[in-house]
Amino acid sequence: METQENIVQVLNDLIEINNDRADGFDRASSDLQPENIDLKAIFEKFASDSRENSIQLAGLVGKNGDSPDDGNTILGTLHRAWIDVKASFGGNDRHSILAECERGEDAIKKAYRDALQHNDLGTEVREVLLKQQDGVSTGHDTIKALRDAQKAL
Repeated sequence: METQENIVQVLNDLIEINNDRADGFDRASSDLQPENIDLKAIFEKFASDSRENSIQLAGLVGKNGDSPDDGNTILGTLHRAWIDVKASFGGNDRHSILAECERGEDAIKKAYRDALQHNDLGTEVREVLLKQQDGVSTGHDTIKALRDAQKAL
């Protein structure tokens, strides 16, 4: 039973940080100035990816006999980075927007790394997390490349 509770906790933590990521990218997208509108499609895709991740994770929570968290509460420090991102989008220049997004991407990458350290996840959960982690890593790398390109200007 403890293993199942551990799996549910790991999944719920990932649901919350994916929800935070989606909210962060939605916020960033809505705050874009006209000169940065090219980022809108990227941000919307990453927000959509995280919503899909949350749906998949919620299904796994259900398979483990529990109900998924709704993502409205903060369970740990993993989520603070995206909350900081959402709160600090006062800067409208492209570099600061991308730098804040990268901070959030660093947090979600760490969340997946930490989650995958658990040896008791089971094959199905591990496979889903590895696939989602690949998408998160791609998102991080995209944001980092955009930020680095902007810094070079």
